[in-house]
Amino acid sequence: MAYNWWEIRILCDQSLEEVIFWRLDSFGCRGTASQAKGNDCLILAYLPEEQTQLLDLSALALNLRQDSLCMNLSVPVMDWHLIEEEDWAKSWKQYWQPQEVGDHFLIHPAWLALPEESDKIILRLDPGVAFGTGTHPTTELCLESLEMRLGWEPNPEAVIADIGCGSGILSIGAALLGVRQIYAVDIDPLAIRSTINNGKLNQIKAEKLIVEQGDIEHLIQLLPEPVDGIVCNILAEVIVDIIPYLKVIAKPTTWGIISGILLEQAKSVAHTLEQNGWVVATLWKREEWCCFNIRNF
Repeated sequence: MAYNWWEIRILCDQSLEEVIFWRLDSFGCRGTASQAKGNDCLILAYLPEEQTQLLDLSALALNLRQDSLCMNLSVPVMDWHLIEEEDWAKSWKQYWQPQEVGDHFLIHPAWLALPEESDKIILRLDPGVAFGTGTHPTTELCLESLEMRLGWEPNPEAVIADIGCGSGILSIGAALLGVRQIYAVDIDPLAIRSTINNGKLNQIKAEKLIVEQGDIEHLIQLLPEPVDGIVCNILAEVIVDIIPYLKVIAKPTTWGIISGILLEQAKSVAHTLEQNGWVVATLWKREEWCCFNIRNF
């Protein structure tokens, strides 16, 4: 089934870029890309036509205007139009190039030729219509945390749960770092398709990467036993809602990597974690975002 997509184009001051990405993420946008234009930034974002009405897009433009005024920055220029799915793919992919993350990972677009030689762990990715190309600060922070957790202390028997898997980038990263099993869930059927396809692209066996549509309650039913690690890179409001369920899938030694959190939201998320029996071991920051590395107690 072919989809029509809204292509949203926003020309803004570079200082607004992270706030706009947060707005677009909250709005439900899929693949996003940005390109510097002198002192300004051109941001592209996409979402299915059936998901959004014209009034919603007008409301988004108003929110961006209010954000810019609060920050004493020039008002961004936003427009939108409909494109077909094939045009969508061609439009945003031209902006995305291979990117090194941490000490070990190279996030490599699936449609580009692989390097002849590389000492990196190559994570091939075609996000399709799911959010998550590895370029967002929260994804980088999660991958770097996984690298610290599993790269320096390999655990070939580890079982990982990925809550809100999106394009599957964190699940695949964990698999490439040598864990035994990953269980991934997302409420979006398009994300499930993307994670499965990216797993195949990276030659991850289907029995190693179990992917199903559902929320945290479905994950609880899916898991045969508690997991060794939890990764979760979604919106802070959703994270707060699922924190009370995490103990159900945790061992006494379970660790977690939690991101998708703006710095201004960190205090409330940390408070909820501590109330529910989790210790915030480290808090990593990048730009306006943060990542919690947590452990059970």
